Amino acid sequence: MNQPITKICILGGGFGGLYTALDLSRLTAVKSGQWQITLVEPKDHFLFTPLLYELITGELQRWEIAPSYRQLLTGTQVNLKPQKASNIDLNNHRVYLENEEVIDYDYLILAVGVQNRWPAILGLANYGLTFRSLEDVERLQTAIHDLDTQGKSSINLAIIGGGPNGVELACKVADRLGKKGKVHLVERNEEILQNFPKSVRIASCRSLLAKNVSLYLNTELKEVMSNSMTVFQDNKNEVIPIDLLLWTAGTQAQDWINNLDCQKTAQGKLLTRSSLQLIDYPEVFALGDLAEIYPSKQVIPATAQAAYQAASVVAKNISAVIRKKSPQPYHYLHLGDMLTLGKQSALVSSFGINITGRLADIMRRFVYILRLPSQRHQLKVFQHWAKKILLRLRYSQVLSNTKSVEYRLHIRRGKRQKGE
Repeated sequence: MNQPITKICILGGGFGGLYTALDLSRLTAVKSGQWQITLVEPKDHFLFTPLLYELITGELQRWEIAPSYRQLLTGTQVNLKPQKASNIDLNNHRVYLENEEVIDYDYLILAVGVQNRWPAILGLANYGLTFRSLEDVERLQTAIHDLDTQGKSSINLAIIGGGPNGVELACKVADRLGKKGKVHLVERNEEILQNFPKSVRIASCRSLLAKNVSLYLNTELKEVMSNSMTVFQDNKNEVIPIDLLLWTAGTQAQDWINNLDCQKTAQGKLLTRSSLQLIDYPEVFALGDLAEIYPSKQVIPATAQAAYQAASVVAKNISAVIRKKSPQPYHYLHLGDMLTLGKQSALVSSFGINITGRLADIMRRFVYILRLPSQRHQLKVFQHWAKKILLRLRYSQVLSNTKSVEYRLHIRRGKRQKGE
């Protein structure tokens, strides 16, 4: 007698969801059809967010960091459902989609991520831009292009939030605008990158100051207008002229996540056991930005690195639970920090060793190549990058040879003139 198929539903195709799906797809039970995996994701492409900044400066192309799910899932047994979830009946194991379709599951993985949070700051929702998606990049590039074509002598751009997103964005935008730009980085706390090592904060500050980025610490945004922002600093308001404002200072759970009947933190994150199973629903796993382990003394950052590690644990634990074995706890291992600090410049910090500049940029990109979702795409991107490096080296060699020839001709002309 055939055993019933075990249905595994994954909501969200970001780092947590996609990498869990890919890990599960390699198991024999999935390949044989005993376990059925459905990945629910409304977008048609995956987004490798750590490299999103490189699109601003043209160092990378869209296809390199945003391969399609169809491409990534080719050859696997993962069923892609291009829809968006709207609700979950946790008691009856049912997922409701926005198109009114219903998916029944035996095991569920929640990895839908978070959305932008717009606090009640006057004018912010009307004039603020965000930086979390390809659409955000396009809006920013269009806005900068429009300002360029207006013939403005200078472009003032404000970035709110001194976390890694804000710092990396400030460095890239400063390089994109060049001498014509003036970037203002606003942070309400005493220092940027609060949860990072001191050496990382110092190196980042040096890069920001070298790019003429103005740092506003202990400063709060109060109001945004079409051509200015008002900040509160040193017990007084200050009006600063700006052309664009980017908001990187907050996220929140998806609206429908807030409606789930399960235990959450005061901030709306789903509480899980150390195995990443919901406390009241062990057949449901949650990972990434929307989840928090309870109880836990370890602070897990909302980063791609953490989600990547959690995905592997979730895949192993689902396999263990289905086979009636005990799931393992998730222990986040911090391997280091990597930040882009501008065009062809980065910072790599790992186990007390800090590397900055061009070498760090190469190391950072190489590490991220190895983290791309499929070997096929890794190879494609690596070949493209290697080709660009070779072309750059050939161009440098040709330029060097040209200068050498010009120099020799100049010397010969000088000798002839002396002979005359």
